[in-house]
Amino acid sequence: MKAARYHDRHDIRVEEVSEPSPAPKRVLVEIEWCGICGSDLHEYLSGMLSSQLCMTCLILLGPHTIRKPGNPHPITGDTLPSILGHEFCGRVKSAPENSHFRPGQAVMVDPRLNCGSCRQCSTGADHSCPNFGFLGYNGGGGGGFSEVVGVEERMLYALPENVSLDFAAVIEPLAVAEHAIKLTAVKEWNKQSVLILGGGPVGFATIVMLRAHGVKRVIVSEPTSIRREQTAKIADVVLDPRTDNVGQRCRSMTDDQGVDVVFDCAGIAKALEAGMEAIRFEGTYINIALWEHPVTVPLFPWFTKEVVIKPSMCYNDSDFRDVIQMMAEGMLVHLVC
Repeated sequence: MKAARYHDRHDIRVEEVSEPSPAPKRVLVEIEWCGICGSDLHEYLSGMLSSQLCMTCLILLGPHTIRKPGNPHPITGDTLPSILGHEFCGRVKSAPENSHFRPGQAVMVDPRLNCGSCRQCSTGADHSCPNFGFLGYNGGGGGGFSEVVGVEERMLYALPENVSLDFAAVIEPLAVAEHAIKLTAVKEWNKQSVLILGGGPVGFATIVMLRAHGVKRVIVSEPTSIRREQTAKIADVVLDPRTDNVGQRCRSMTDDQGVDVVFDCAGIAKALEAGMEAIRFEGTYINIALWEHPVTVPLFPWFTKEVVIKPSMCYNDSDFRDVIQMMAEGMLVHLVC
């Protein structure tokens, strides 16, 4: 079959590779849709996951990075080259005997790799497994930039008949947003004002999920004109940080108090500074972005406002299931469109 394999920075090749073979507990899935994640783009441009991360990120990510020969991933044993693509869905090509899945069935793939036996995995925090990885970066059956992927049955979700595959492909980034939203511990979103830093795919996904939760007001800060146009369709206010004073504008829209929650989907210092100026006293700042450089928090607004800062790492099983259920109930499709 054909597959797009990552060899190194600026080096992705469409190559002929062996199709995954049937095996116990492995379902073969024919890919219909696969998204291009920002991480895929960063990997192509700078080799972010495989070689170019700062030392801080390498320490934090550890086994999550794309592995070079001689340093295989602890779960899959695979190294470069790697078939990219981790936001994918398709239809079952074949399934093991006694499987819950059947040929032709529409499925969504949860691409996360974890050991299933560590403390985090056994307590529902499988997204923080020390040996965490991804189909599409770390092998284990292939990635979505191919024709067929071999997937463990536990990583598959059957899609309801009313969820089309072209929409299902965005479940993965929506799960990222859902996890971040849960971390705020907010119960009544209809009373909350939110600032989203960065209107790219994850920022857009965060707006979609907040709308589904009934948020009161969504403000977006985004410098790119096309992304401002896209987010303006579902956000209340979209600001251009190059010309707007984001902090002042947010305070003016919230009786000079500031927004309740900030979601950082940008991962750059100027956005962090603007978010800290915009947030209210005892507000919650959720970082979703993967920074390419060490993070320096502006001390004065953080300290004087007693802001709670939380990182949001990926998503867990519950987040993934919840997004599929919300999509099946019709809570998301009209927003994604």
